[in-house]
Amino acid sequence: MPTQPTRRAVLGAALAVAGTGALAACSDGGGHGAAHAPGGAEDSGTYVSPGGKEVAAAEKARGSGPVRKVSLTATRTRLDLGGGTTVASWAYGDRLPGREVRVSAGDTLDLTLANHLPQPTSMHWHGLALRNDMDGVPGLTQRAIAPGGDFRYRFAVPHPGTYWFHPHSGVQQDRGLYAPLIVEDPKEPLAYDKEWVVVLDDWVDGVAGSTPDAVLKELSGGMSGGGMDHGAHTVSGAEEDDPDGGGPSRMTMGARSEVLGGDAGDVAYPYYLVNGRVPDDPETFRARAGDRVRLRIINAGGDTAFRVALGGHRLTVTHTDGFPVRHATGDALLLGMGERYDVLVTAGDGVFPLVALAEGKKAAALAVLRTGGGAAPAASVRPEELDGKLVEAGRLVPDPSVALAGRAPDRTIRMRLTGGMADYDWAFDGQPYTAGQRRPVEAGERVRVVFDNGTAMWHPLHLHGHTFALGGNAAGARKDTAIVLPHRSLTVEFDADNPGLWMVHCHNVYHAEAGMMTVLGYRG
Repeated sequence: MPTQPTRRAVLGAALAVAGTGALAACSDGGGHGAAHAPGGAEDSGTYVSPGGKEVAAAEKARGSGPVRKVSLTATRTRLDLGGGTTVASWAYGDRLPGREVRVSAGDTLDLTLANHLPQPTSMHWHGLALRNDMDGVPGLTQRAIAPGGDFRYRFAVPHPGTYWFHPHSGVQQDRGLYAPLIVEDPKEPLAYDKEWVVVLDDWVDGVAGSTPDAVLKELSGGMSGGGMDHGAHTVSGAEEDDPDGGGPSRMTMGARSEVLGGDAGDVAYPYYLVNGRVPDDPETFRARAGDRVRLRIINAGGDTAFRVALGGHRLTVTHTDGFPVRHATGDALLLGMGERYDVLVTAGDGVFPLVALAEGKKAAALAVLRTGGGAAPAASVRPEELDGKLVEAGRLVPDPSVALAGRAPDRTIRMRLTGGMADYDWAFDGQPYTAGQRRPVEAGERVRVVFDNGTAMWHPLHLHGHTFALGGNAAGARKDTAIVLPHRSLTVEFDADNPGLWMVHCHNVYHAEAGMMTVLGYRG
């Protein structure tokens, strides 16, 4: 069976044929795009370009606060995962996760990314309502940053919350190229003593010669056609210019989860990490008994949902995807890839495991909260809270300060999720992504989107540049990433208040690269 072309290959071919066509249309104030997908995507006309006057006007309206300058380098490096485990990978600098970027709402972020990788790269600011030409999608909102080149991202940061950044180039996100972006609230309403940023990840790069590109190649062979013979390859693409690498088979079989509706994932990862550490050598966060601790939890994984619990504690959810909710208390959280939750806990006296169970994959990541003496928990610890009350996103209520105003939708867009493991042909409406797709919206509209999952797999769907209300009404929690269960539908609504060309995609990095992406385009 032929291998499904990657998104990068499709874009590369398109740009080679059209020269600068796709991006010329993104720089003349009103690109013309003939869409090529059914189900509402087939449309021709004039669209707001990422560098157009409408985008500039929206950015001007956000204002310009104090400038926070940052420089980062994407480079090949060796990463220490703890417990004597080191891997050759790609990262921002020499740490995992990359160095946290912290600003205040209203600031202007001015970050220059230097590319020292053997491939082009980019940087997407996950969850931010930023200007479109800074969104970091090669072939759509910017040209990819070539090896040896750099790119200056400069934009106003309007909303406080927990965010993160990562490439939008191939499957690079499943290496070490990610880091937290924390936007502080100058009028912070929460009272707490300490803050702990918790980044979850599933790790394969550089282990026994594996790379994410090799994993994608194996998956793209499909269940019936088979992937590449990984046993014949032992070179990591992080060490050589060949990105495909090799290593053993990483296709998982029998990963099952009731809460995810069946199949839990495609990839069997050798490690699951909290803040870049393996469970045998976990990060320890220190506080005093009685401290009120804010945890900002980010799922930076490629193919894994995590069920998170802190042994001996209950979790009070205060935010999801950066936006506040009416406080809700439970024992555990479920985070799909790209989702974030902020929670408050009152620290007990002792040593407590923070466990991120790789949902359906019979493994877990671990960190430790220590307020007193005692032995550290074993890597195999599974606190009873993991089986307790699960806080569900669909039951969360937005804080009144961020709830959408009640309003009938002006436009309804339906997207059917299609594809499967047999041919690894993930897509929307049976049409894999091309940069010319447009699903039109008009500025000022209330837009309803109905995601109809016709597949046997769950998908965490992410909308760039906006947050939506869950449930098809203004009463739902505000999010930018949400899980759609197999053979179920999810309805969301958002206000079209940020002009440009915006990706909608599955945040399983392998599903996205296989083709489960499309574009919402504002009419010019």
